[in-house]
Amino acid sequence: MFKDFFQKKKYAVVPMGTNAAPNKTESGAEERPKREIPEGLMNRCSKCGNIQFTKELEKNLKVCSTCGHHFRLNAWERIAMTVDEGSFAEIDANLVSEDPLEFPGYKKKLAQQTENSGLKDGIVTGTGEIGGFPVAIGVMSFDFFSGSMGSVIGEKIARVIELAGEKSLPLILFSTSGGARMQESILSLMQMAKTSAALAKFQDHGGLFISVFTDPTMGGVSASFASLGDYNLAEPGALVGFAGRIVIEQTIRQKLPDNFQTAEFNLKNGQLDKVVHRKDMKSFLTKLLDMHAGKGVRADVR
Repeated sequence: MFKDFFQKKKYAVVPMGTNAAPNKTESGAEERPKREIPEGLMNRCSKCGNIQFTKELEKNLKVCSTCGHHFRLNAWERIAMTVDEGSFAEIDANLVSEDPLEFPGYKKKLAQQTENSGLKDGIVTGTGEIGGFPVAIGVMSFDFFSGSMGSVIGEKIARVIELAGEKSLPLILFSTSGGARMQESILSLMQMAKTSAALAKFQDHGGLFISVFTDPTMGGVSASFASLGDYNLAEPGALVGFAGRIVIEQTIRQKLPDNFQTAEFNLKNGQLDKVVHRKDMKSFLTKLLDMHAGKGVRADVR
C-alpha cells in the first residue's frame, strides 16, 4: 500500500485551452480534451502548495518564490552553490561501507541508495574556496539513506577535520540527517564520539569550525559534531533536534509549540548563532572567513 502511495506518476494531466474541441463522455456530456505535461516540468511547494516551473525554482536556488520554503538539496547542488566555481577537489571519494555487521539486506539497500542518489555514501568531502578563501568542507546528503550516519560518514568527517588541521584550513560542515544508521548499530553510535574527539583536537589548536544545519538535522548528528561549531548556523525553517516531536510529547505528556525544533525556535532559545537564507549563505560564510583570515590553525597541530 505504501509503495503505491509514494510512487510517482509519469505525467500530470491538465485541461487544454478553451478553443479545443470537446470530447463526448458515455453519458453524452462534453469533456474537454487533455494534454500531458512531462514529469519534472513543474514543482509543487510542500509548504504552501504553490506550483512553479522547475527551472525557475532552480534559478531561485530551490527556494519557493511564494513562501520562502527551502527545498532540500543534494550534496553536489549544495557544493555548486557554495564553493567557488572550479575550486572544489573531492577527497576520500571511494570510501564505502563493507556491511561490518552483516546486517540482513543491508548490502542490497546500499546498492539501491547508490543507484538512486549517485553517491557512495551520505557525505561528500574535500577542499575548495569560498569567496576566495581556502576551506575544508563536508556536505551531507539526505537522499542517501536519509543522511543516516554510519562508519563511512564518521570516517570521512574525521579525515576532513584532520586535513583541515594539517593544512591550517577553516572547516565548514553542512549537516542533514535522520540520525544514526541502525544497520551499523554500535559502530554507527561510535562515530559521534569519533567526530567530536577529532573536532576537539582541531579546535584546541585554534581551528575554525563553522557548522550549518539544513533540513532536517536530527539524532546522533545533531547531538555530536553538528552542534560543536564555533559558529552554528541554519537555513530558515530547518528542522533541528534530537528525538522527534511525537516521542517527546509522549514522554513529557505535553503539547509542544507549533514551531518546536525549527531553526527559528532554536535561534530564539540560544541553540544557534544565526539563521541564514540560502541566497545569503555564501556571502555570509565569506564574511566569517574574512573576519578570521590569518587566524587559522596553529602550526603545532601538524
